[in-house]
Parts: sequence; C-alpha cells; structure tokens
Amino acid sequence: MVTLVLGPLGTIGHYILNPLYYAVSGVMLAWHWLFTQIGLDPEGGASWALSIIGLTVVIRAALIPLFVKQIKASRNMQLIQPKVKELQKKYGHDRERLAQETMKLYKDSGTNPFASCLPILLQMPIFFALFRLIDQAAKKGTAHGFLTEKTADQLKGADIFGTLPISASFTDSHGLMSVQIVAAALVLAMTATTFLTQRQLMAKNMPADALSGPYAQQQKMLLYVLPVVFAVGGIAFPIGVLLYWTTSNLWTMSQQFYVIRNNPAPGTEAERMKQERDRKKAEAKGLTGDAVPGVDPSTGTTATATDPAPGVDRRPAQRQQPKRQTKSQRQGKGGPRSPSGSQGSQNEKRNGNNQ
Repeated sequence: MVTLVLGPLGTIGHYILNPLYYAVSGVMLAWHWLFTQIGLDPEGGASWALSIIGLTVVIRAALIPLFVKQIKASRNMQLIQPKVKELQKKYGHDRERLAQETMKLYKDSGTNPFASCLPILLQMPIFFALFRLIDQAAKKGTAHGFLTEKTADQLKGADIFGTLPISASFTDSHGLMSVQIVAAALVLAMTATTFLTQRQLMAKNMPADALSGPYAQQQKMLLYVLPVVFAVGGIAFPIGVLLYWTTSNLWTMSQQFYVIRNNPAPGTEAERMKQERDRKKAEAKGLTGDAVPGVDPSTGTTATATDPAPGVDRRPAQRQQPKRQTKSQRQGKGGPRSPSGSQGSQNEKRNGNNQ
C-alpha cells in the first residue's frame, strides 16, 4: 500500500524536480565558469561557494516582481483590517456569511491573502533541487542536470578554506569540529535573518489597527514558527545549502528594508520615520518648517500633489452676478451725453423746472 501511494508521488516529484535540476545546475555552472576565468581554482571550495551565492542572486532577482506583489498584498491586508474587524462584529454569529463577506472584501480591494507566501512557496522546489543536487553529488557522486561526473566529483570534494567540505552538514561533519562550528553558525544566521525579516515587517510597516485580528495572529505565529522550523531542519542541510538560504534571507531583509524605508504603509512607524527624515533634509537645505515638501506641518502627514496648502481655501471662486437695473437706469446709461454734463444732471434740471 505504501509503495502504491509513494509511487505516483515519486513520479510527480521527479517530473517537477528534473527541470529544476537543469535550471539550478546550469546557473551554478555558469557562475563557476566565470569564477574560474578570473583565477579561482575550479576544484576549490571558494569557486563553488561563490557559485551558490551567484545562483541565489539570480533566483532572487528573478523573483523581484513577485516580491513587489507580496509587499502590495501585505500592505492591502494591513489596510483592510479595520473593515475585517467590522465584518467580524457584524457577522460573527454566522460563519458562512462572514466568510462570504470577507472574500468579497478581498475581491473588491484587490487583495490576495495568499500572495504574501508566493516567494517562499516558489523558492521551496528550487531549495529542494539544490539540496538533492549537492547531497547526491556528495554521497553518491550522482550528477543531476548539467552536472557531469567530473563536476559532481569537484563539488563533492570542494573544501572552503581547505578544511570545510561544502557537502558536509552539522549531523554529517566528516568528523570535523570546524564543520559543526561553521554549520551551527550558518544555521543561527539563517534562523536570525528569518526572524528579523518578519519582525521588521511587523514592527515598522504595520498600522496599529492591523496588529490585532486573525491576520496579525498569523504573522505572529510565522514570526516564531518559521525560525524554529529552519533551526531544526537546518542541522541536516549541507553547508552549500545553508549558504544559499542565508544569502536569500539577507537579500529579502535588505530588499524589504529598502521598500519599507522609501515606500512605507500609511499610518505606520515607518511612515512617521520617513516624514521625520524628509523634514530634516528640508531643514538642511534651508527650508522652513512650513516649506517642507510633501509634508503638512500642522498634521505631520504626507501631502499629495492635489492636497491644498495648510490654511489655504482651494474652493473655486464664485462668479459675482451683476445687479439688476431698472429701465430708467439702463436708459440713463445708454442715453446721449450733453456737452454740459451727464444725462443724470439734465434729468435733475428738468425736475427742478417742473417744480
């Protein structure tokens, strides 16, 4: 029974991983060739370690569009949390209606609650492909993808600094204490960067209203669960795989820091800090507090291009209607003028004679 179940799953896994073997090995070998051209030893650990880091850079650069979608999805999820809470209060007694209204809210706001997981989900098959690529080459000398028996043997015997086999792990250290020390340091670095990346998002780029509710609970759970999962599983990862994942986490943390710093979500600590930086830059340029570009000095909020200046009424001026005139007034204006004076003076003289 187990064979019947694992057979189809193994076949599906083979068809998924086999193209990834070619993609991962192709990019890694391209970087390896480049580093050997600049003088690094093709059999040395430095060329293979740098090739893995280069592979990470290529993969993360390709995932930048998905990262942008992830940031937008996370921001939308944060901004609609007050509306989600209102729906929970209104339909808390009816779970089916609550689910329908919540999905309708997601659809109307263009929010995908699963978009924030896309970069991690898409990286996992690549991660497993790289893990098996290095693991199989190290243990069996098996070549996958574009790896040949020669390059597989080079990868198997590659030592960083001449003492750290790139295929060794904390649990399979080849009897070397130095391997366990470096592997433990990389596991801690991988765990710390995972925690700090998630913590950075929650501490600086989430409004106060979004820090409670189901989405916030989910984020808090991931904040502590993911590092533990990586720490437990990381002790079995080869040093080469740990290099990949730690580099990927550093990329994510730096990329997220740049986005949060320059384009923070409204009503967050990151937005307040950006406004403070903008104010200081304006003061350094000699501008007064009232002339800080993009910032309303009375409220401290960022003003858009269409916002009026503080204290200025931007309503369109009403057109003043002309006063209505009597027939005699209109005739008086339009009548001929005498050499001795205006039409009004002639009327006064005529009225005096009649009297």
